[in-house]
Amino acid sequence: MIDFGALMNALLSQTGLISISLGNIVMILIGAVMLYLGIGKKYEPFLLVGIGLACIVTNIPGSGLAEPGGLFYYAYKGVELLILPPLIFLGIGAMTDFGPMIANPSLVILGAAAHLGIFVALIGAKILGFSLAEACSIGIIGGADGPMAIYTTVQLAPHLLPQISVAAYSYMALMPLIQPPVMRLLTTKSERRIIMKQPRYVSRLEKIVFPVVIIIIVNLFLPPVAPLITMLMLGNLIRECLLLDRMAETVSNSLLNVITLTLTIAIGSTMKADNFLTAQTLIIIVLGLVAFVFGTASGVICARIMNKISGGKINPLIGSAGIASVPIAARVSHKVGQEENRNNFLIMHAMGPNLAGVFGTAISGGIMLALLGH
Repeated sequence: MIDFGALMNALLSQTGLISISLGNIVMILIGAVMLYLGIGKKYEPFLLVGIGLACIVTNIPGSGLAEPGGLFYYAYKGVELLILPPLIFLGIGAMTDFGPMIANPSLVILGAAAHLGIFVALIGAKILGFSLAEACSIGIIGGADGPMAIYTTVQLAPHLLPQISVAAYSYMALMPLIQPPVMRLLTTKSERRIIMKQPRYVSRLEKIVFPVVIIIIVNLFLPPVAPLITMLMLGNLIRECLLLDRMAETVSNSLLNVITLTLTIAIGSTMKADNFLTAQTLIIIVLGLVAFVFGTASGVICARIMNKISGGKINPLIGSAGIASVPIAARVSHKVGQEENRNNFLIMHAMGPNLAGVFGTAISGGIMLALLGH
């Protein structure tokens, strides 16, 4: 006679149902929320879809995708070995026009001002008992530069890489939700309606010389972050020389899409319930949010000061774009400006401080790595 009870137990033992925990269920729900925000609310689906789905799969017992030998495991190795972050920068460089920053160098100040959040979070983490290396890694979340956060953390506090990478990329994706309330709180309606004049024309020669000069400067003075910035500038040089169109198209589209998908899957695969649902993770996520808010606020306040000095020629909204997430932060500045004045096109102006923010985060990370001996 067939023992159906034993048969069912045997079948269940081959599934993940028998070993799924409450923590797994919580993380699956968190992954589902990320998918909802990415697909339903359209908050940077390029980031949240991969992270959210990988988070769900990783917390299904028995799938094995995030275990040694699994597909997600090898994707994460690309992060751990610092292969994917420089390739992300290569793609970003190939799709980015540095003209707005070259045309108006004074806006570089906003890229520096918006990095106050890094040091606020760093100090907060140190006060809460983290080591200096851990605090530096947590602080860099405030730069809103995912590849730089990963690059710095792998060398300073690799055991915190899952929490820091998830916090950095999640907040980057949620910038359209986080930044606007801070921007509106710190500006007046009339300031948000300011229309800035067209930036000056930037010659092809300037655009070609710029990445070469930056590569030389960074490799001389900031060697700890040279791999990232070198790849960023290489991508930009491929774009601006106008002789490598097919390569520029591939690097800025197909390659960047593949690398981004691989990176987001790798990040989501680290969100295992047993090492993610901890008090330490919660503290890091809160400090990351504090860093984003302070960075946005300091950039807007600095832009308001520059607006007064310039006689009302600078829209303070572009100060929030000093956070390094390219081009997400610039798009947020533009969107908030459009809500106040449909004839206000801030995207190119905001790209100036946005690109400067990339260098600001690189300088901050480079100094941290140099001081701590990496």
